[in-house]
Amino acid sequence: MAENKKSQREKSAAGASAGGGKNTGLAAREKRAAARGKSTNKEKWAATAEEKQATAGGKRASGEVWVVVEQEKGRAERVSWELMGEARELAGELGVRPAAVILGASGRGLAAQALEYGAAAVYLAEHPALDPYTNDPHCQALTKLAQEYQPQVILLGATTRGRDLASAMATELSTGLTADCTELGIDPEKRLLRQTRPAFGGNVMATIITPKHHPQMATVRPGVFPLPEAQAGASGEIVAVAPEIDSAGIKVKQLQFVPNPPEVSLGGARVIVAGGRGLRSAANFALLEELAAELGGVVGASRAAVDAGWISHQRQIGQTGQTVRPVLYFAVGISGAIQHLAGMQQSDIIVAINNNSEAPIFEVADFGIAGDLFQVVPLLVEEVRRRKEEAGVAAGEAGLDVAAIMDRVGRE
Repeated sequence: MAENKKSQREKSAAGASAGGGKNTGLAAREKRAAARGKSTNKEKWAATAEEKQATAGGKRASGEVWVVVEQEKGRAERVSWELMGEARELAGELGVRPAAVILGASGRGLAAQALEYGAAAVYLAEHPALDPYTNDPHCQALTKLAQEYQPQVILLGATTRGRDLASAMATELSTGLTADCTELGIDPEKRLLRQTRPAFGGNVMATIITPKHHPQMATVRPGVFPLPEAQAGASGEIVAVAPEIDSAGIKVKQLQFVPNPPEVSLGGARVIVAGGRGLRSAANFALLEELAAELGGVVGASRAAVDAGWISHQRQIGQTGQTVRPVLYFAVGISGAIQHLAGMQQSDIIVAINNNSEAPIFEVADFGIAGDLFQVVPLLVEEVRRRKEEAGVAAGEAGLDVAAIMDRVGRE
């Protein structure tokens, strides 16, 4: 039987017996909702940012929270703006400015966009060696900027480029780096960056601080934080800098760029139907393809399904795959290991289908059906089609009542 978590809580309070999916996911759901509702803290940093500017050894000590904007030919990666929203929160708690750092003349047009997404200042560094991206000149430029302006926190996206650049910067700056963070915060007593990430194969969550070395550096995977709402016409300081780059230190030059074939994009999907070990074979993913097609979504997978060779790694969701936050997420035949939860538990609505009613996935699910997926999924497809016809919806989830669908399928 399918149960809406809210209705389960109400039934439990009334002393009634709730069937089907477990109601222990409610607290997790409310925690996710609370996390999405954090304030902007604009007033906090605006009131004290000027006071935090000081001179130390002839250098401007900014103490700012920086986001290194990853861009290619004037187009920023979405994760940069996701981090900009989080940087604004962190800066608000510290009473300093959030700032964006953009390298390369091709990124000049992104300065206004950075301000709209929450930066109070933008450092725009231009040098012929910064276009296109290679590690050496970018590392040199950012290291010198950090040494001059002394930010206390530097954040980068945990992309291929971000990982490449962050590790080289941390080495040059003799500081620590926490990779693939799933949560950031400020320690209220020590006023240090709290960097949380899965450890020991994802079996524990470790929170790391860097008390003795600065700046504090972290990378965060795309999709971990929500994209903030752009504030059109936002203003701020734009600082043009011309970093000195030693050409003798550039060991690699780009001769030609050959793009890879387009990969499956799970990060921007509004609906994801993911399958796990319970699918039993690659052929059975056709069931999920059918449901995803009806909902205008895409198919994802757990690590177990990928390791079994049933589906490509491009579809993997979790600590060693992609991090996603769709409007609607179906976890079909997925037990809910912490490694998988790390990549999808920020989804708006989570639907779990598993024949084990004690599976951990039900702890984070908003709706759950404890039953045979090979019976449940075809019923879901049938019900979605019927409701789409009634509502006149051609594709996608618009106009569909997820709670009503789950209730109908659960009763059947």
